[in-house]
Amino acid sequence: LATGGTRRGIVVSTLAEARFFAAGGFDDILYAYPLPGGRLEECATLAKNLQAFQVLLDNPQALDLLLQHPLPPGKRWLVWLKLDWGNGRGMLPTDPAAMSLARAIAEEAPEKVTLVGVYAHCGDTYSCCDVPAVQAIARATTAAVMDFVT
Repeated sequence: LATGGTRRGIVVSTLAEARFFAAGGFDDILYAYPLPGGRLEECATLAKNLQAFQVLLDNPQALDLLLQHPLPPGKRWLVWLKLDWGNGRGMLPTDPAAMSLARAIAEEAPEKVTLVGVYAHCGDTYSCCDVPAVQAIARATTAAVMDFVT
């Protein structure tokens, strides 16, 4: 249901979920948690075996790690910049370092890393008590992401 009957475009929170969906034939998976350096080999295995395994970066050290561990020829790390929107994970969009990291991902080594986009999870919706509150946060997050991208 989540992917409209395809085996593409699934978002997971753990590498165990990524392996589960990959074993089930999914070939386009976004690992929606900032890249854990200690689990880079697991991420690399998924990236090598899937058409698209995408990761989130939220600091320059994670980019350096990917650049030091390139994928085989014909493959690149597919990266989303993780912005913080209430759950304490990612870079604040108002921090100039966020734009610097976005530029570095996009420009530093395009043969190794591709900037796919900007990712924001509305973690502050967890405390909402009704649909209008969730919708208000979603609208504010969307506006802020668009401001950052612009």
